[in-house]
Amino acid sequence: MRNSDVTISKKQLRAAIIGSGNIGMDILMKLKKSSSVCCSWLIGRNPMSENLQLAKAQGVNTTAEGIKALESLKDEYDIVFDATSANDHIEHAILLKRLGKQVIDLTPAKIGEMCVPVINLDKVINKDNINMVTCGGQAAIPICYALSKVFERIPYIEVVSSISSKSAGPATRANLDEYILTTERAITVFSGACKAKAILNINPATPEVTMKTTIFAYVENPDVSVVKKEVIKMITRVQNYMPHYQLVLEPYFDGSKLSIILEVTGAGDYLPEFAGNYNTPRNLNSIF
Repeated sequence: MRNSDVTISKKQLRAAIIGSGNIGMDILMKLKKSSSVCCSWLIGRNPMSENLQLAKAQGVNTTAEGIKALESLKDEYDIVFDATSANDHIEHAILLKRLGKQVIDLTPAKIGEMCVPVINLDKVINKDNINMVTCGGQAAIPICYALSKVFERIPYIEVVSSISSKSAGPATRANLDEYILTTERAITVFSGACKAKAILNINPATPEVTMKTTIFAYVENPDVSVVKKEVIKMITRVQNYMPHYQLVLEPYFDGSKLSIILEVTGAGDYLPEFAGNYNTPRNLNSIF
């Protein structure tokens, strides 16, 4: 349903969000604070969706027509945030490419150019399909990349992310296999590691746990001071767009085994702060 009260600046990109679940709604809340990108449409599939009703009440244009709306509304958005599922994105990507629309893929579909903003945003910003990897990937990969600047060869990296059960909606749970494969692929691409393993723990504990990511790596001839310097430098750079991205355990060596623990507190725009980088960055102006 169209809302005539929606105001869009001529300087803003118009974004359509596909998916009215946790991630889609959090993106919507961020766009409402952005001076560079606005939400022109929130697209779902269930006309009785509480989130679609909530968005509509806030003056957002909404539709429950799903992917069909992408084509019928093609002149009313410039870019698309796909917050559905990896399987759905396969279909969406085909249509959006035909329509000539850029898409920011928030699913682990592995179709587009993988983006970790602190590493390669400038190289992929104009690609027609930008894949944001996974939540655990965005937390761990900057550090894995920093390690690649220190070590010529990294035989193995393992990344274990723990999130609260309340952070993981149906699409996240349905995409666990894709999450693992996409995260592992991205780790090897950005770090050059010979082998990578990714694990996601969904923790039902109450009170809810804050997102933590542990990185284990086997490295050769480590220089502790150099590793710490590169890791802390990277932490500072990531904090430019993910302010509460911090070390819980500084680089710790047990022979050739390296351990690092990170904690990510989110912005709390829609999802609670303990959801971590499911709901960061705080301001999309830092990306666009």
